[in-house]
Amino acid sequence: MRTRPLGTGGPQLAPLALGCAGMSDDTTPADETDAVATIRTALDAGVTLLDTADFYGMGHNEDLIRRALRPGDREKAVLSVKFGGLRGPAGAFVGIEGRPAHVKNALAYSLRRLGTDHVDVHRPARLDPGTPIEDTVGAVAELIRAGYVRHIGLSEAGPGTIRRAHAVHPIHDVQIEYSLFSRGPETNGILDTCRELGIGVTAYGVLAHGLLTGAYRQPAGGDPRAHWLPRLHPGHLAANLALVDRLRPLADARGITVAQLAVAWVLAQDRGHDGVVAVVGARRPHRVEEALAAAGLRLTDAELRTIDAAVPADAVAGTRYAAPLMALLDSERGPRPQGEVSAS
Repeated sequence: MRTRPLGTGGPQLAPLALGCAGMSDDTTPADETDAVATIRTALDAGVTLLDTADFYGMGHNEDLIRRALRPGDREKAVLSVKFGGLRGPAGAFVGIEGRPAHVKNALAYSLRRLGTDHVDVHRPARLDPGTPIEDTVGAVAELIRAGYVRHIGLSEAGPGTIRRAHAVHPIHDVQIEYSLFSRGPETNGILDTCRELGIGVTAYGVLAHGLLTGAYRQPAGGDPRAHWLPRLHPGHLAANLALVDRLRPLADARGITVAQLAVAWVLAQDRGHDGVVAVVGARRPHRVEEALAAAGLRLTDAELRTIDAAVPADAVAGTRYAAPLMALLDSERGPRPQGEVSAS
């Protein structure tokens, strides 16, 4: 796979990254043998970035990655770790924390669970409304100077916040939901800001929580995720699946799956210099192999125009998340004038 830089001066990455969250899902955890094999399959195939968080499975995910890494694997792997999601004993999220003391404490535990002396990218998962982003990023910058972190990332940050963070220390990556069903980064200034500042983008949710696999079917009794993912709600699902059906002839014409077409579309947004990397979640090795096929696809300009016409940016029914979760997303608050300070 051809590599691409994660921002100006950032590490060289394969265009696909492995999202490890599903391996530690609290309701349907993956078989650990499969999960370990999936991580190793990805690394052996040239995937470099492993995306995790200290709150995935309350530390289980980091422990799992440590067990999966064989001698020599750590040198190949770029470990991207999110922090700041607070959870109670029952697993529910109870808040967001970005104070400098928490940043350092969280990394200490992550290093122990991952069995490493540094992480490659450290990022707040969401923005703490009670802590200025300058303070959070400043704490990660101190950890860089101490040798415990290599690069700083952000997640779901809006343009104003990206600029404020970048003024404290170079940001190499912004993680954002970006897919054919989530085109917000194109219109809310996030992609433009990242391109201007030389910041890479790791796009997650590239398969729209399963809708863009082309194999999604509504479970009997409805999808339990619909209460926090409105696009899976019965009132929206039929319209969204109809959009997926528009992609099938395009995928068939290339002899690929709808999922591979959707991943290839995200990778095509890199345009050769932006550092867009697609984070693909997988729990079994064959899912990695399917995604890898998309990394080698090159969509023509005509195909990209046809895809855009089949799935217009404003045609998707329902918001990304339910209202309480949308309120946590700095990325959804729209662009703010440079220099304007937000409570989040």
